[in-house]
Amino acid sequence: MVMFDEDPRVIQWSSEELIVPYRSPKDGMVHRYFPDFVIVVKSSDGSNKVRMIEVKPAKKLVQPIPKKRVTAKFMKEYLEYEVIQSKKRAAEAFCADRGWEYAFITENDLFPKKRNK
Repeated sequence: MVMFDEDPRVIQWSSEELIVPYRSPKDGMVHRYFPDFVIVVKSSDGSNKVRMIEVKPAKKLVQPIPKKRVTAKFMKEYLEYEVIQSKKRAAEAFCADRGWEYAFITENDLFPKKRNK
């Protein structure tokens, strides 16, 4: 949030104020997804671009693979991964309909020098 406040290109931003409906793989029902951020950025050509941003740990974006057998822990991680993917698909469609951009941001994006340590 500090980065948004200090970046002169960011015209405005909001956090968890927008609702994107998605169908959860947990129960097949439609739920509400509140993306972490929606920002309006002034582009180099002078136009305004809207970006929806979701912040997640990088490990949550990798599909879990069972080791020797399928455990309860694996099933929980897999279902969490599938929920994230369902939200991502819904957000991508939501943004595409509006001409917005959608992006996941991880610690690797925020702190790239720590990635190699």
